[in-house]
Amino acid sequence: MAVSFVLAAPAAAHTAVQSAATAGLTSGRLVGSTAALVALAGVIIGGLTLARSADRRGIGNRRNRAITALAAGLIGLSMGVVNLAVADGGPGTGNGVVAGAMALVFGLIGTVLSGLALTRARRTG
Repeated sequence: MAVSFVLAAPAAAHTAVQSAATAGLTSGRLVGSTAALVALAGVIIGGLTLARSADRRGIGNRRNRAITALAAGLIGLSMGVVNLAVADGGPGTGNGVVAGAMALVFGLIGTVLSGLALTRARRTG
């Protein structure tokens, strides 16, 4: 019985230290969340640009919106890749791995949508 108590005590202490270290907003989570939000903005702008057939007054033309969406998607994508590359743990460690993966996915989607919108803007003039 004493052996199991001795072996369980370090594991419980490690769990307590790990959960205390990952509470709150860490720098990795902040970078990952920012990357995901920038990439999500690229998805939204690219989707709206692709969906709208007529240009609206005051918003800018379709080509400018597509370039903005492309830039946001690529920035979010690259920030997500860098965040995943420097993370030294998995999900739940405070390194922003989940948000970095979301930024990677959103960045790819935003890049594809804005590329399609840019191609359509070139064809329609």
